[in-house]
Amino acid sequence: MSWRQLIFQIEAQHAEHLAELLSEAGALAVTLRDAQDEAIYEPAPDTTPLWTRTEVTALFEADADLKQVLCGIKDVLPPYRIETLAEQDWVRRVQQDIKPLCFGGRLWICPGNTTPDAGGVHVVLDPGLAFGTGTHPTTALCLEWLAAHDVTGQHVLDYGCGSGILALAAVKLGARHAFAVDHDAQALQATRDNARMNAVASRISTVAPHGLPDTAVDTLLANILAAPLTELAPRLAQCVVAGGHLVLSGILCEQVDEVSEAYRPWFDIALYAGRDGWACLAAVKKSAKV
Repeated sequence: MSWRQLIFQIEAQHAEHLAELLSEAGALAVTLRDAQDEAIYEPAPDTTPLWTRTEVTALFEADADLKQVLCGIKDVLPPYRIETLAEQDWVRRVQQDIKPLCFGGRLWICPGNTTPDAGGVHVVLDPGLAFGTGTHPTTALCLEWLAAHDVTGQHVLDYGCGSGILALAAVKLGARHAFAVDHDAQALQATRDNARMNAVASRISTVAPHGLPDTAVDTLLANILAAPLTELAPRLAQCVVAGGHLVLSGILCEQVDEVSEAYRPWFDIALYAGRDGWACLAAVKKSAKV
């Protein structure tokens, strides 16, 4: 089966509106990417910057009436072209569009098809079929926390590891060892593959949730969702040493109070940062349960 795509180049301030119109017109997917090879470094909190000139690509089925689509957006119609696409691996195609991202001025997340620049700490990543490339706000906030804190010599636990991005970042930033935990076998395999790619396989252990280490860790990061985070609070609290750090993400801003209360018996917890409706909580383990 083949598809057709409409490709537009438009000024940044109009890109999201055009994307919404294309979605309403029946596009199967709409992607925004840099049209001028313009780097975007770590964004300011509560911002989602776009490139000065943005390429907007809308994917349609082969028999879609593109003339009707274009007629429907004639009031904002920028220059465009039409391309026909043959059957292909769409997961890999999306991954090829991911560019290196910088966090905290020193931590770089680089797709496996790029060559990292000199300087800084680099994590080379092939997410495979697992979640975690650094582009989503929940992952980005955790990476920013790691880049801003010294984890040298620590034992770190990445709960809900996905691609292993947080475990990899921790060991590349100096952690002695990281445990990458996920219930998804594909995620654990992606983490092992990425650990080998980054030459840190001996410092990352992949385990299912029932195989959590008996020894508590210095820092635990969990980027999942509010409901499982709330349910797991007693269990995750046992995994952190007194005085250790806990970082929770995957939480909507309106869920912050509920999740915070679940962990407050064991932690001094507060909002670390928020972005695009998502929040990241940071906490320190109390010396004893109150």
